[in-house]
Amino acid sequence: MPSLSCKMRIIMEQTQIKRIVLGLTGGIAAYKAAELSRLLMKQDVEVQVAMTEAACHFITPATMQALTGRPVLVNQWDAAENGMAHIDTSRAADAIVIAPATADFIAKLAHGLADDLLSTLCLARDCPLLLAPAMNRQMWANAATQRNIAQLISDGVQVLGPASGMQACGEEGMGRMLEAGELASEITAFLNSAPLSTTLTPTLSRLRERELDCLKILITAGPTYEAIDAVRGITNRSSGKMGYAVAQAALELGADVTLVSGPTSLDRPSGAKVVDVTSAAEMFEAVKQRAEDTNIFIGVAAVADYRVAQPSEQKIKKSESADKLTLELIPNPDILAYVANLPKPPFCVGFAAESENLRGFAAAKRKAKKIPLLAANLAQQAIGSDDNDLILFDDAGEHVLPHADKLTLARALLQHIIRLRKK
Repeated sequence: MPSLSCKMRIIMEQTQIKRIVLGLTGGIAAYKAAELSRLLMKQDVEVQVAMTEAACHFITPATMQALTGRPVLVNQWDAAENGMAHIDTSRAADAIVIAPATADFIAKLAHGLADDLLSTLCLARDCPLLLAPAMNRQMWANAATQRNIAQLISDGVQVLGPASGMQACGEEGMGRMLEAGELASEITAFLNSAPLSTTLTPTLSRLRERELDCLKILITAGPTYEAIDAVRGITNRSSGKMGYAVAQAALELGADVTLVSGPTSLDRPSGAKVVDVTSAAEMFEAVKQRAEDTNIFIGVAAVADYRVAQPSEQKIKKSESADKLTLELIPNPDILAYVANLPKPPFCVGFAAESENLRGFAAAKRKAKKIPLLAANLAQQAIGSDDNDLILFDDAGEHVLPHADKLTLARALLQHIIRLRKK
């Protein structure tokens, strides 16, 4: 049988290449497709754009081609040598995403009309179809639109949004297309919970069982900030990217995710409950309130080991007569140790960022904390970067995750957690 590290490499390879057709229809929200394409491609999703003629009035095919590096499909007669772009394009895709999906195009889909390349492509597909509606609030609320949406949902089409907010027409209400970041999260979650070659049943696309459905996962992420005075503090260079990636990977597998986050500039993972904290003491209190009602705890945050004993409420002024300023530091609470020593602890996973002797320090930390799994990396390689290397330490030994982007590593980590919990 293949080793655990070999199995993880196989899982990572399977999650890296996904392909979608991104369909644009004629709405002002078409401008969001540019950012959506960029975000999806960052997650190793190949994007093939197809546009209606109306969409070309809002954003040009040249823009989308420049962003995706692929010729944009508009005219079905020019799109393929054999004139069968509506067949060939969908066969290579793991999903078709229409964003924006106008009321007119939704009506076409609901009634099986196919009078241009994009509608024909949708009708001839054998992969899942996802729609991101975008229209005026009254068009969305219209009985005809709601009947069409209900029909498409019953046909197995996934509908993402819409949201409520200010619209281009100046009115406010339901019908606004989800923002690019939210859509990218929803789409990647969908792609990574479905097999690579998904076919449709009469009513619903067949999805792989989401392995963390109904499980509560509590995650800490980012740095903490320990005040020295009103304007200064002790912190570290953690960006929070790894913790946020773990949250995203858990959401993809159906988990109920609570993310306790120190100060970061990252977008919140769509679907997670985010608790914002600043200091280690605030993070500890947030975890204490939730730890007993969780199934898995993953401590990714770079929590400050020490804090100032008596922080000043005012800015400490520089003294011309003093050569030194002495700060008394006291230990912060050990959040991971607290959770691991609860009477009925959740499955605990720790993280260790070391600057030297990675294996020795990480193995010792896991033993001292008495936890089933610890993920370790070199701080100088990991902090602030988009990719990383990880070594997982458990009772069976160590398992090396090859260098990859942090979301890919997070997905592999979650799969390892699932296997250990089953044991």
